[in-house]
Amino acid sequence: MSLFLFWAFAALMLAFGMGIVLHRDPVSSAMCLVMSFVGLSALFFMLDAYFIGIIQILVYAGAVMVLFLFIIMLLDLRAERARSVNIPAWIGGLSVLVGFLAILARVIRSSADFTITKPALASPNTDDVSNIGATLFTSFNLPFQIIGVLLLVATVGVVILSKRELK
Repeated sequence: MSLFLFWAFAALMLAFGMGIVLHRDPVSSAMCLVMSFVGLSALFFMLDAYFIGIIQILVYAGAVMVLFLFIIMLLDLRAERARSVNIPAWIGGLSVLVGFLAILARVIRSSADFTITKPALASPNTDDVSNIGATLFTSFNLPFQIIGVLLLVATVGVVILSKRELK
């Protein structure tokens, strides 16, 4: 059952990932990104990484996507107009896709690791929160603080750029 669920959630992520790229409306693309995040969260749950799965939903699908939608609405982005079909670009893109799928199929067929049953975790009671917190605040404290400052600067920049001048 878990292998079926893995392929189902992986297909869900790929389908909504294609929806992100193919939709012309930015709000629809953002909503497809939310569903792709939900599929990724389900894959984390299947790997017994419950904390990371919950954080994936709360932070990315929740807060970051609300920020994206706020910026899309604030900048008043419209749907992209349809363009003429570029035949050489389509042929090149399809040839790259066929090549990628051929390589992916060859890797899956040649690897015995896909048929081996993996052993259970050494300690199923591992505390994800304390391990992630200890790693984040000991080894990665400075990058964590820098990312926080960068997000603050980006938010202030968006507000300043979108501010309309009164005439």
